[in-house]
Amino acid sequence: MIVLEMKAVVKPNQVLAIDDAIRTVQFIRNKALRLWMDASREDKIDKYALNKYCRILAKEYKFADELNSTARQASSERAWAAISRFYDNCKKNIKGKKGFPKFQKNNRSVEYKQSGWKLSDNRKKITFTDKKGIGTLSLKGTRDLNFYPIDSFKRVRLVRRANGYYVQFCISVDIRSYSKPLEPTKHCVGIDVGLKVFYADSDGKTVEIPQYYRQAEKLLNRLNQRKSKKFKKGQKPSNNYKRARQKYARKHLRVSRQRKGFVQREALRVIQSNDLVAYEDLNVKGLAKSKLAKSVNDAAWSTFRQWLEYFAFKYGKATVAVPPHNTSQNCSNCGEKVKKSLSTRTHKCPHCLYEEDRDINAAINILKLGLSTLGHSGSKAFESEILSTLAIANGGEDASTLVGAILSEQASSVNQESPSILPNKV
Repeated sequence: MIVLEMKAVVKPNQVLAIDDAIRTVQFIRNKALRLWMDASREDKIDKYALNKYCRILAKEYKFADELNSTARQASSERAWAAISRFYDNCKKNIKGKKGFPKFQKNNRSVEYKQSGWKLSDNRKKITFTDKKGIGTLSLKGTRDLNFYPIDSFKRVRLVRRANGYYVQFCISVDIRSYSKPLEPTKHCVGIDVGLKVFYADSDGKTVEIPQYYRQAEKLLNRLNQRKSKKFKKGQKPSNNYKRARQKYARKHLRVSRQRKGFVQREALRVIQSNDLVAYEDLNVKGLAKSKLAKSVNDAAWSTFRQWLEYFAFKYGKATVAVPPHNTSQNCSNCGEKVKKSLSTRTHKCPHCLYEEDRDINAAINILKLGLSTLGHSGSKAFESEILSTLAIANGGEDASTLVGAILSEQASSVNQESPSILPNKV
C-alpha cells in the first residue's frame, strides 16, 4: 500500500468548509473517547460500539450529520486506535507511562473511506459529495493518478498544513510490482549512525549531518519571538498574530521537509548500493529524552531506518537490525572490549594494535552481527554465501523474509500526520 500526496487549490469558502469538517472530526473523536471513559466495567465498548455511536451523534448534532458517514467512522477509529494502543502497552507492561488516551486539541485532517468523494475523469480534480460543502478541488502535483485502477483507492485524506491543504490518496497496490528490479550488487554493509557524522559504514565511508534545524535555529527563534510579542493573553488572537504564527509554522515545515528529503536520498542510495544492510536497533525515543535531544531529533535516525526498510521491501533487498550493545567498545579486528568515552573518537586496541575511527569500527561490528543474525559467523568469509542466498527467487524478493526485518506492516508512514499508511512513493 502506498500514499500519494497532491496539493489542493482551494477557494476561501472551501477553506471554511474544510476547517469545519476537520473540527467535526475532532469533536467525534473526543466524544467517542469520552464514551469509553464514562463506561462502566459491564459496558462493552469496542471498535464497533464506537462506530454505532457515530450514528447517535449524527442524529443529535446537525454539523455531525453533514459529515460523510465513513468519515465519521474513521474519526471514531482514531479514538479506538488510541484506546487499543493503551491496552497493548498495559498488557506488555512497558516501563513508565502507558499512554492513556487524551482529548485532541489541534486536529489537522479529515479522512474519507470509499464514499463521500469522487475523482474526475482525468483525475486532476476531486469532488467531496457530503453536506459540508467542500465541493471540487483542483490537484497540483507530478503524480499521475491514472496509473492506478480506481478500485485500488481505499481512503482519501484532507490535510491542513502551514502552507496550504493537501489531498492524500491511500492506494492498495503491491509496491514491488510497480518498481523496476535493481541489479544485485553482491555487497553487504554495516551502518553506524551518530551525531558527529550522519552515519559511517563498514567500508570506511562517512556522510555528514546537514543539521537543518541547527542552521535555521536563529531564524526560528526570531520568528517565535515576533509571534509571542503579538499574543495578548485573554484576548482574541489578532490578524498580526495569526500571520506571525503562519510564518513560524512555514519555516518549521520547510526544515522538516529538508530533513525528510535528505533522509530519503541517503536511504535510497544505501539500498541501491547494497544487497544487505545491517544497522543498530537503537532506542531513539529514549535517547530523545536525554540532554542530546535536540541533536538526536535533528539527525532523524528513526526516519532513516523507516525509509531503509521501505526501500528494501520495495526493491527486494534485505535489512537486519542488531543489538547496539558494545558495538563501539568491541574491537572489530580481535573482538576484545576496549572501553572508551564518547569524547574518544579513535579506536585503539591494546591487544592487537588495531587502530580505526570509532564509528567505522562500530559499523564493522554491526555488519558482523548482522551476518551472524542470518545464521553465520564472521564477515567477509561468509559474505558471498549470504549474498548468493539473497539472490535466489526473483532478484532477491524473498530476501527480506530471511531476516524477518522487512514486512509490509513494518514499512509504515513517517509522516506524523499519517501514521497508518506507507511513505509517499518514490
